[in-house]
Amino acid sequence: MRRRSWWGWGWEDEGLAPAEVTDLGQRLAGLGAPPAGMLPAPEVPELSASRLAMPGSLAHLATAEERDRAGHAMGKAYRDVMRALRGLVPRPPDLVVRPASEDDVVAVLDWCSAGGIAVVPYGGGSSVVGGVECPDGPSISLDLGRLDRVLDVDTTSLAARIQAGTLGPALEAQLRPHDLTLRHYPQSFEFSTLGGWIATRSAGHYATGPTHIEDHVESLRLVSPAGVVATRRLPASGAGPAADRLVAGSEGTLGVITEAWMRVRRRPEHRAAATVRFADRVSALAALRDIAQSGLEPANCRLLDAGEAALFAGRADGAHLLLLGFESAAMPVGELLVAATRMAVGHGGEQLAGGSGDGWRAAFLRAPYARDAMARLGMIVETFETATTWDRLDEQHAEVAGAVLGALQRVPGGGVVTSRITHVYPDGAAPYYTVVAPGRPGEEVAMWDEVKAVASAAIGAAGGTITHHHAVGRDHRRWFVEEASPPWLAALAAAKTALDPMGVMNPGALLPA
Repeated sequence: MRRRSWWGWGWEDEGLAPAEVTDLGQRLAGLGAPPAGMLPAPEVPELSASRLAMPGSLAHLATAEERDRAGHAMGKAYRDVMRALRGLVPRPPDLVVRPASEDDVVAVLDWCSAGGIAVVPYGGGSSVVGGVECPDGPSISLDLGRLDRVLDVDTTSLAARIQAGTLGPALEAQLRPHDLTLRHYPQSFEFSTLGGWIATRSAGHYATGPTHIEDHVESLRLVSPAGVVATRRLPASGAGPAADRLVAGSEGTLGVITEAWMRVRRRPEHRAAATVRFADRVSALAALRDIAQSGLEPANCRLLDAGEAALFAGRADGAHLLLLGFESAAMPVGELLVAATRMAVGHGGEQLAGGSGDGWRAAFLRAPYARDAMARLGMIVETFETATTWDRLDEQHAEVAGAVLGALQRVPGGGVVTSRITHVYPDGAAPYYTVVAPGRPGEEVAMWDEVKAVASAAIGAAGGTITHHHAVGRDHRRWFVEEASPPWLAALAAAKTALDPMGVMNPGALLPA
């Protein structure tokens, strides 16, 4: 049977082949970031003994097996991968608990709340912000993987009732016989769940239109220590603040999402795509803004800078690439693509022959495996993202990229920063940055933490948000608290107290423990 890597991304047998690692090392050297030697894949280290034993009625749901506990101790950020490569697994959960029903979730939360035991909800474990790490003290990792079914499909209203532990591929496979799709494809799609998407306000693969997951939530169920929050299936409502919107982005701090009715759509039959090359960033951004404000709403409208194009699209000519794509279940989209491409060419772009963007898409999906290989090569390699309005985009980019490059010169002594625009809106855009730098053996995590702090402070100073789609977790909490207004933080803390009186739900994520 295939096994997921306990320490890195994805399947154990899907890592980069030796030839791919060699090619990657050569490309990194060409960017001025020569790698060191290759670190071996780590064995599971010896963990501290579990401090917990579940009562007999729940014991069959729990395991204290070391590989399971180690695999649930951290997410999949660079710092998590590097800690594991160095044999460090801080604060593993005492137990991994896999409920098979909502009733099981209720019983587990009752037991943990009564005993003051921390509960860390776990979907696919792909958090890159410390969202699934356990605090000090007794804790369990509540793995929702057994809640993995599409329970009901309403083909009249175009909605589906889906359990929260359903992974992206399983969700789409169960909708396919109905010729329906959720069309929510984050890069973590293969190893992330519906409940995780809602809990972190995930943004999908699509660059325009309703891409954030909360726009697709029709209703949901949240099990909290204080009881079940259930919202009503409605297309819209003006009855007070929306409970769905409070739950979305709550990151497991208010309770456990067990299921949701999601707005789905018919599967697309018509597609068209193109790639446009730009010689400079200014022209590319002008074209991007015009398309975002045109109302055409392309499914893909992503801008890769020259460094990003070299790393992920195999183009080393110094060009910026705009990837455009349209799709529809109801009508041909060729004319929409022609209109968007004409806008891009009007700003000095050059449409590339055969430029569907498929090569970049394949590299995009393989990027987490490449990140693990770079970590094993001793490199610092991580991403961060933000969002801001168009009028501040150029200034923010200059300040953030400049601050990070300065930190790279000071901390590791060199490195590169590449960027792409991943999502666009009529009023702004979401820049996404990749950092690659040589690390010093044993100091890689501390070095990245220092660079990350510089990047986060620069984003805040420039008026951007600390996260567009990676969530807050524990890693971003400091800057989230600075970004949010004090009355709102007080209201959020009061909601947590009401739903989680003993403070056992994912303590330390989003809000101070």
